[in-house]
Amino acid sequence: MAQETQYHEPPAAIRDLLLAPPTPRVSLAGDGSVLAVLAVQDFPTIAELSQPELRLAGLRLNPRTNGPSRVSYAVGMQLKKLPSGAETPVQGLPAQARISSPSWSPDNKHLAFALTVPATDGTPGRVELWVADVATNSAHRLLATPLNDVFGNSFEWVSDSQTLLARVVPVGRGAAPAADAAPTGPAVQETGGGKKSGARTYQDLLKNPADERIFDYYATSQLVRVKLADGTVQPLGQPGVLRTASPSPDGRYVLVRNVHRPYSYTLPISSFPQKIDVLDLASGSMVKTIADLPLADNVPTNFDAVPTGPRDHGWRTDAPATLSYAEAQDGGDPKVKADVRDKVFLLAAPFTSPQELAALPLRYAGLTWGTDHLALVDGYRWADRHETTWQLDPSQPGQPLKVLFDGSSQDTYHNPGSPATQRNAQGRPVLRLAQGGQALYLLGQGASPEGDRPFVDERNLQTGKTTRLWQSAAPYYEVPVALFDGKKSQPELLTRREAADQAPNYYLRELGKKSPPLALTHFANPYAKFGGSFRKQVLHYKRADGVALTANLYLPPGYKKTDGPLPTLMEAYPVEFKDKANAGQVSGSPYTFTRVSWASPVYWVTQGYAVLENATVPIVGEGTAEPNDTYTEQLVSSAKAAIDEGQRLGVVDPARVAVMGHSYGAFMTANLLAHSSLFKAGIARSGAYNRTLTPFGFQGEERTYWQAKGVYDAMSPFNFADKIKTPILLIHGEADNNSGTFPIQSERFYAALKGQGATARYVVLPAEAHSYQARENLLHMLWEMDSWLAKYVKGPAPAVAN
Repeated sequence: MAQETQYHEPPAAIRDLLLAPPTPRVSLAGDGSVLAVLAVQDFPTIAELSQPELRLAGLRLNPRTNGPSRVSYAVGMQLKKLPSGAETPVQGLPAQARISSPSWSPDNKHLAFALTVPATDGTPGRVELWVADVATNSAHRLLATPLNDVFGNSFEWVSDSQTLLARVVPVGRGAAPAADAAPTGPAVQETGGGKKSGARTYQDLLKNPADERIFDYYATSQLVRVKLADGTVQPLGQPGVLRTASPSPDGRYVLVRNVHRPYSYTLPISSFPQKIDVLDLASGSMVKTIADLPLADNVPTNFDAVPTGPRDHGWRTDAPATLSYAEAQDGGDPKVKADVRDKVFLLAAPFTSPQELAALPLRYAGLTWGTDHLALVDGYRWADRHETTWQLDPSQPGQPLKVLFDGSSQDTYHNPGSPATQRNAQGRPVLRLAQGGQALYLLGQGASPEGDRPFVDERNLQTGKTTRLWQSAAPYYEVPVALFDGKKSQPELLTRREAADQAPNYYLRELGKKSPPLALTHFANPYAKFGGSFRKQVLHYKRADGVALTANLYLPPGYKKTDGPLPTLMEAYPVEFKDKANAGQVSGSPYTFTRVSWASPVYWVTQGYAVLENATVPIVGEGTAEPNDTYTEQLVSSAKAAIDEGQRLGVVDPARVAVMGHSYGAFMTANLLAHSSLFKAGIARSGAYNRTLTPFGFQGEERTYWQAKGVYDAMSPFNFADKIKTPILLIHGEADNNSGTFPIQSERFYAALKGQGATARYVVLPAEAHSYQARENLLHMLWEMDSWLAKYVKGPAPAVAN
C-alpha cells in the first residue's frame, strides 16, 4: 500500500551524531611550505539537492551553473605557513563561498580554485576561476568569463606559475536547446552485423538526438590562456567538447582531448570517439593530431580489456615536451594468448617519430617518471589479481625490463608500498630519490595480522636492500602523507595521526629522529559532547572452511558483560578473492578514530544495540574456480561465523540480529535473508537484486550472463523472493547514478516480495543519487532504520541466568 509521509527524525542521540560538525579538509603546497585549511560544507538541504539537473552521457550537470550538479564544497579557507604559522582566514571570499578543485601553482605562491555562484531570481549561476595569494592572504576572481566545469578540473597551471589554461563557456553561445521540442523523428540504434558490442549497465546515457544537442550545448567549451597578473585572456584553438587540456612541462604545448560524434546511447562519454591534438600554447594553432579514436563499442567486458589503438596519452613529467601512450598488442582482449600484452611508446616534440619504450607481458597500468635514467611502469592481470612494477631506463628504449615488485594485488601483507613523489620546478610529480638517486622512498599501508601499521621505507635500486625509516606505532594510527626537503640529510615527513579517542590531525616529523612530532592542525573531536569516542574491539575468528575473518565490535556506552547479550546490527560488504590466504588477511587498525558517516551502523550503539561493523565477507575462488561459483554458501558461512563469535563473547543475542548493507552490501543482505534463517530483519539500501538486469558483468564478476547463467540466477535474490520470510526494509535514492543499481531494481524486488506475501517496506529518497546527501533525507533514513529495528529486532531482552 502506497503511503504519503512527511519527513521524520530519529532519536536525538542519532540525530546529533549525524549533524556533528564536519572535519576540515587540507590542501598542501608542493614544497610543504603552506597548508590550506578548508572548512567543509554541512549536509545540503533537500531544496538545494533538488535544483535542476541534466543527466547526459554518464554525467550529471547543473544547467544553471554549467558545472557538476553534486559537489561537496568547501565553504571557507585559511592559510597556514608551516611549520608554526597561525591559521589566517583568506580575505576577499564571498560570504557564502562554494569552493572546489584547489590547485597550487608550481612556485607554491598561489592557490587557484573554482568558486560556484548559485543562480538567484533573474541571475544565472556560474563557476568562476579564483586565485588566493599566499603573500597577501587574499583571494580574487581572476577570470570574468565563467568556467565550463561540467567535466571538473577545468583549469591547470602552466609551468611558469604566471599562466593558467582554462576551459570556459563560449562567448555568445546563445540559449540552450529546448528539452521539450517536438521530435524530428524516432531514436534509432542498430547493431553492427555480427560484431559483439556488449556493455555494462550504465546510468544517465543519451537517449535521442535532442539529448545530443543539449549535451553539445553544455559540454562545449573554449580553451583560453589566462595571465595571472591581470587576467588577460587569449583563446586557443576552436570551441569543442574538450574533456582535458594539459600544458607540456616546458610550457610550449597543450595536449587536448576533444570528444566528437558519433555519440552512443549505450555507453558513457568515456567511450565516445575522441581526437587527441597538440596545440601551440602561445598561438593556439594546431601542431599535430596524435590520434583520432573511434567509438569504443566493441571492447570485451573483461576488467582488463581495453580499446584497440593508442590510449592513455599524457606528458612525460620529467622531460620538456614528450608524450607517452600505450597500445594493446592482443586486440585489447585479455582472453587472447599473447607474450606481449601492451607496448608503451614515447613521442617527443615535434611529435613525428614514436619510440617503443617497453613491451609488457601484462596490461599497462601507468608510469611514474623520475630522471633521464629511471622510470617505473606498472602492469596488471585481473584473472589472478597479479601486478608487477618494472624499473626501466628511458634513455635506452626497448631494453629488457627489470622487475622491481611482483605479486598479488590482494596480498596486502607483502605490499611494498607506493613510491613517494615530489613536485619538480614545473609542478609535475616525479620520483623522490635518495642515496644520490640510487634509492626510492616507499610509503606503505603496513598490513599485518595485528592490523595496519603504515610505514616509510628506503629501497636501494641496485642492491634491493630495504631500510625502514619510520612506522606507525600503538596507540596511534598514523599515515604518511608526503615527504619534503628538510634542513638536514633526511626529508621531513607529513603524517595524519589519529587514535581511538583522538580525531585525525596533521603532524610534521623529522625522519630518523625519535623526538615527538610537531602538531600542525588542531581539529576538534566532533563527538566531544558524546564522550569523545566509541568503544571498538577488533574481533578475529574463522568461518567453517578455515578462512580468517574480522569485524569491528561496538558496544553501548557503559555496557557490562553482566548486562547479557544484546540485540545486534551486523553490516558488511562482500569482496572477491582468488586466494584463501589473502582473503584472510587483516585490514584496518584498532587505533583508528571512528567517524560516524551517514552510512554507518554505529549510530545504534546509542539505542542499546551491539554493532558488528565491516564484518568481512570474502568470496573466494581459487585456481580455475571463480569466486561467485559458491557465492551464497560463502556468504552464509561468513555471516554465521560473525554471529557465533559475538555469541561466544556473550554480547550478541543470536535470536535478535539484523543485517544491513549498502549497494553490493544490500545485494548481500537480500541474499542472506533468502538463503538463511540467521536474522530477524534486514535493511538493504540502493542495491541490485536481479542480475539479469546487469547481464554483461557486475562488481567483481566479469563473465556475462550467457557464459554463467547458473551463477547469475543463483545470485539473484529476486529469484528467491518466495523464500524471504524475514522482514526487509528497502531504501533507494530516486536518482541513483551507480552502474547497475537503477531504482527499478528495488521497485521490482519490492513488487516480487509483495506478491509473495513477504513483510517489506520500500522507501524512495527524493533526489538522492547512490550516495545520499540531503539533511532531511538522511535524518528520515535513520528514522526508518531505527523504527524497523525497534519493531522487528529489539524486542524484550532475554533473561540473564543467575
